Amino acid sequence: MYYPGMERGVFLARPNRFIAHIELESGVQVCHVKNTGRCKELLTPGAEVWVQKAANPARKTAYDLIAVRKGERMINMDANAPNKVFAEWAQAGRFLPDLSLLLPETTHGDSRFDFYVEAPNLRGFVEVKGVTLEEDGVVRFPDAPTERGVKHLHGLKRCVGEGYEAWAVFIIQMAGVRWLEPNRKTHPEFADALRESAGSGVHLLALSCQVEPDRLTVDQPVEVRLC
Repeated sequence: MYYPGMERGVFLARPNRFIAHIELESGVQVCHVKNTGRCKELLTPGAEVWVQKAANPARKTAYDLIAVRKGERMINMDANAPNKVFAEWAQAGRFLPDLSLLLPETTHGDSRFDFYVEAPNLRGFVEVKGVTLEEDGVVRFPDAPTERGVKHLHGLKRCVGEGYEAWAVFIIQMAGVRWLEPNRKTHPEFADALRESAGSGVHLLALSCQVEPDRLTVDQPVEVRLC
């Protein structure tokens, strides 16, 4: 995934979930934050960030906040990126080698999943989650309670019971991590639902990414540890 028109800046403040004040060469700009998670450990005053000029010149926020440097680690925090990166990776034959159909935003029952997939003798659903929370090389999801995420896991479990394959895919928006685990401290219900769905046959897949200021690409699988 490529981001044209990137600019380097310095994070100043985040008045609310949707906007941030960023200092660029052109001066202080109000930027749209493309991630409504807490991200408190990422957006600290003085952090080096990268923003993208908005395509619509009439938009109130002229830039989108895309990436941030945390210590030596570059982290992409675009919440729209994980689905796009997964689709690129899957279409390149790295998910299912004989994938014949990848259909985004598909409703089944009372759930709307990120993807419906088909391959010879296989039909299934995929739900993708982006991961930006890291500590000492361990990444955790979610960084805030997500009832929607719990609902998706229960929906994937029902799909397995109906004869479909199902995957919960975690796109880790950084490289060089040790493993992924559910954030039981923040949302124990999600951790329980993840363990239950895995025990019912839902596949868990975590993928780290190579991150550059203007690029995000899937790198390699990462171990998932249930707790």
